[in-house]
Amino acid sequence: MFKKSMGKKNLVGLDIGSSSVKAVELQRKGSSLHLVNLGFENLQADTIVDGQIMELNNVSDVINSIFNEHQIRTSRVAAGVSGHSVIVKNIVLPQMSEDELQESFSWHAEEHIPFDISDVNLDYQVTSSSSDALNVLMAACKSDKIANVKQAIQLAGKQPVVIDVDSFALQNCYEMNYQPKAGEVVALLNIGASTMNINILNGTRSVFARDASVGGSQYTSLLQKELGLTFEQAEAVKRGYPLPEGIEPRPIQPIIETVSDILALEIRKTMDFYRATAEESEEAIQKILISGGGSKLPGLPEYLAKRFEIPVELFDPFRQVQVDGRKFDPDYMKEIVPDMAIAVGLALRGVETA
Repeated sequence: MFKKSMGKKNLVGLDIGSSSVKAVELQRKGSSLHLVNLGFENLQADTIVDGQIMELNNVSDVINSIFNEHQIRTSRVAAGVSGHSVIVKNIVLPQMSEDELQESFSWHAEEHIPFDISDVNLDYQVTSSSSDALNVLMAACKSDKIANVKQAIQLAGKQPVVIDVDSFALQNCYEMNYQPKAGEVVALLNIGASTMNINILNGTRSVFARDASVGGSQYTSLLQKELGLTFEQAEAVKRGYPLPEGIEPRPIQPIIETVSDILALEIRKTMDFYRATAEESEEAIQKILISGGGSKLPGLPEYLAKRFEIPVELFDPFRQVQVDGRKFDPDYMKEIVPDMAIAVGLALRGVETA
């Protein structure tokens, strides 16, 4: 779950979200990265429920559709997992050799995992070491969740080579595009339809990561309920379009802010967790970067900046990637760029670092 490169063979980063599937393929030419392929397609409602793929054939059909439409020939895929089946935690262990750590890690991890250790896939990375302790970033995911994702990819005739954690893919994308310095503490938020991935980084070190069950679909659901709209109408209103004809005019902002308040509460909770576990020398969070379909909500960066009194910016996953404007329509790119951060981070696993 941690190695950044898989050698010279390209991978397609495939982000299977609860409302859409995103695909990105990158290629390194000299010192620069180039976008080779990109695809985006919505999923039918209830295809994925609580992070579990309920309709495997629907998902594999969408994967196939993206690969065929964009003529993506690479069949090797890196996909991500998130949600309550995934545990990411920084733990402190006694100083030991690499062999000893490898041998005893599952035993050490057991007390931090609320699932049976035999039911999870485990990975770890040593983030720092002192004379008497090791700081280790642990990632665990329920095996059936990984099997579920792999099955959907294999049904589409593709090869799942890497299964990563979404919040780490987000981090890889950030590191490549923003080249952070040690001491820069930034909160990365990827606001999907039903899950928000949060990763707080100090430089390139993840100091706190969690997933919250809140996202863009909650705005849509509340607008549908409060205004009697169809799903499509509520999605349009959420994006800033006027109310459809025949709907009684009423202020939209209070409905939007009801959900934004829930979102902010989860961010606040995460910041509090971070503060409670941070080392004394650790800096306060200096900036928030937001991505995901939910980040396209008009006025959300300004709302969060006011709420937390911290600068909030839209995350640009293609900031350091060369995008050919003749091959990729700039207007279309502008529309879907916020959705692509995880897919770009996953695609980076198939690109050798410069």
